[in-house]
Amino acid sequence: MQKLAQQAVTRDRVEAVDWTMETRHSVRRFLPKPVPRSMIEDILRVSSRAPSGTNVQPWRVHVLTGESLASTVKALLDRVNNPEGGFDPDPIRPVYPAQWTEPYGSRRKKLGIDLYGLLGIARGETAKMHAQMARNFQFFDAPVGLIFTIDKVIGESNFIDGGMFMQNVMLAARVRGLDTCPQAAFVHYHRLLADRLGFVEGEMVFCGMSLGYADPDAPENYLWSDRVDLPEFARFHD
Repeated sequence: MQKLAQQAVTRDRVEAVDWTMETRHSVRRFLPKPVPRSMIEDILRVSSRAPSGTNVQPWRVHVLTGESLASTVKALLDRVNNPEGGFDPDPIRPVYPAQWTEPYGSRRKKLGIDLYGLLGIARGETAKMHAQMARNFQFFDAPVGLIFTIDKVIGESNFIDGGMFMQNVMLAARVRGLDTCPQAAFVHYHRLLADRLGFVEGEMVFCGMSLGYADPDAPENYLWSDRVDLPEFARFHD
């Protein structure tokens, strides 16, 4: 049995963790600079310390780089840009609700307006909107694409476990000078990904992620989404 770490809390340690969380944001254009495989392995290894209900550790991750990434992107774009293609029939699960209620609808709308504003996309420019949406499936030019799956036998209750693992990945990447963008859009192409990546029986896509070095000259990378104030989401019961 390991001993509990009895280390003094230091200001530097607190500030380092807070900085990592506060500077994490979704990056939507990456540099072509490769990420060493050893760094990717370190990120995934330390991230596996994420908690999970009764320690089932339901997550799997498919790491795409090089030719594997390029060919998968091509297959995805062939579907996305084909008017007769579209989403997988009978999707594994819905990504978003059929009808947005407030305040969620307004928050979502503002994010889209802010992003399109930075990119100079005006309302009604549907071709440009589609092109930007399709960049999801290019992993925003990142040198590393991650596809996260869980076992559908375990069920959707373990999406929370997968989410905690993904959050660890994003923070571990950030502290190493990398950036990320988590992308639920890949759920729409579960079957395409399952065929290409050789999923084992029961694997179910629940999210994707772009990983790499942020392009400092890309205007979309200066989008910082708002966060509501503490009193709006926290209720203290004294």
